Amino acid sequence: MKKLFFALLIVAFSIPQLCDATVNTSPASSVLIDEFKKIDPAELPPAVVQTLIKDYPTSLLSQAFKNNQGKYKLVMVLKSGTQRTVYIDAYGRWITKR
Repeated sequence: MKKLFFALLIVAFSIPQLCDATVNTSPASSVLIDEFKKIDPAELPPAVVQTLIKDYPTSLLSQAFKNNQGKYKLVMVLKSGTQRTVYIDAYGRWITKR
């Protein structure tokens, strides 16, 4: 009887954890979930280009991607040679990942 009680207790406490793990309603995660499609860097809006020049003057733009919400994923090659992926909206405002 004790074994049955402990088995039911374990199942009862593990079900809510399983439900929480499968449902993610965080708006910050939508940046990563949305599918980005590769675009030509010449298609970037002027505000994005100006922000890149201001904040990353010595870096090179390696790749540019856009999602259906108008957000951009940019792969930058820094002066040190390392790659950095950054996210920005069409108005030149940085989007931080959480």
